[in-house]
Amino acid sequence: MTTPDSTVLRQHAEQAYAHELSALAAHDDRPRPPRWNLSPHAVLTYLMGGTLKDGTEITPKYVGERRLMEIAVATLATDRALLLIGVPGTAKSWVSEHLAAAISGTSTLLVQGTAGTSEESVRYGWNYARLLAEGPSEAALVESPIVRAMRTGKIARLEELTRVQSDVQDTLITILSEKTLPIPELNAEVQAVQGFNLIATANNRDKGVNDLSSALKRRFNTVILPVPDSLDDEVSIVTRRVAQLATNLHIPAQPPALEEVRRIVTVFRELRAGATEDGKTKLKSPSGSLSTAEAISVVNHGLSLAAHFGNGHLTAHDVAASLVGAVVKDPVQDSVIWREYLETVAKKRDDWKDFYKACRAVS
Repeated sequence: MTTPDSTVLRQHAEQAYAHELSALAAHDDRPRPPRWNLSPHAVLTYLMGGTLKDGTEITPKYVGERRLMEIAVATLATDRALLLIGVPGTAKSWVSEHLAAAISGTSTLLVQGTAGTSEESVRYGWNYARLLAEGPSEAALVESPIVRAMRTGKIARLEELTRVQSDVQDTLITILSEKTLPIPELNAEVQAVQGFNLIATANNRDKGVNDLSSALKRRFNTVILPVPDSLDDEVSIVTRRVAQLATNLHIPAQPPALEEVRRIVTVFRELRAGATEDGKTKLKSPSGSLSTAEAISVVNHGLSLAAHFGNGHLTAHDVAASLVGAVVKDPVQDSVIWREYLETVAKKRDDWKDFYKACRAVS
C-alpha cells in the first residue's frame, strides 16, 4: 500500500480509511476467503458502518439497504463477477472502490471504460520498442490492471462497462468463465490465482448503447443500486460527503446548515421524480440526471462561494448560484422547467421565501 499523501486532492479508499481497515483486521476472527484482507462479515461492517469492541467507530460508506451489500460481498467470495447497475449518482463507483479496498487492500487495479477503450486495456499490450528489438517475450508484455489482478489474486475494477464497445466487452468472457487469459504470441497463458474477481459498473441510462451479450451477462451477478429511499437518507449522504470534501479542499467556510442541504436535496428529488415529495403536484423533469453526487457538488460550490465571496456561512444566495447550473443543462428546455418549478412549488413554501428570491435573481 502506498503511503498516504495529505496534499493529494483525493486519497484512495485504502489510504483515507486505513485506520478503519486496520482496526477491522485486528478484531476480525471470522473465516476469510483466500487472499482476502478481511472476512465477508468485516467487509460488510466496513461498508455499512458500526462500532468495534474497542470502541472504534466505522463510518458507513453506503447508506441504503443492507441486503444489497450482503449480496455484493457474497458474490465476490464466489467465482462469479459482480456488476453494479444504477442511475448516475447511486454510488456504484464508490461502492466498487470500497469493496476492492476492503477485500484486496488496493482499489487501483482499475480500467476506465469509454468508447475508446481497447482490447489492450482489458487484456494486455506490448512495449513496441522491446517487441521490435527482441520479439515477443514476457519482458515486452504490458499487462492490464485486470491481468495484474489475476496474477496477484486481487479484485479488479472496470468502470462504465456499457460504454465499452461490444467486441472489447466480450474479451472478458474467457477471463470470467475459465479464469484464464491465453497469450498466443508467447504460446502461454495467465491463470488467475485464488482471490481474483472483477467488479464492473454500468449506468442504466446507457441502456442500448453497448448492451452486454447474453454470454457476458451470465458471467456476472447483478446488483441494482437504487437512489436513496428517503429524503433523510439522501440528506445524510450529502452532509457526510460534503464534510469530507470540504476538509480535503480546505474550504474556509462553516459547515452548511442542515436546512440549506435539505432544500437542495428536496429540489433534486422532486425534479428527478417528476412530482413533489407529498405527491400533490406533478412536475416536468429536466434533461440532467440530478444525482446525489451532483447535489454534493452543488453544496461544495456554494460553500466555496460563501467562503471566498461571502461571510463564510452558506446562504440561499450561494445555493441559488450553484443550483441553477446543475439543473439547467439545456438552456431552452430546462430553463422553462426550472422557472415553472420556482413559481408552482418554491414560491408557495413559506420557509423558502429567501430561496425563491435568490433563485429568481439568478434565473
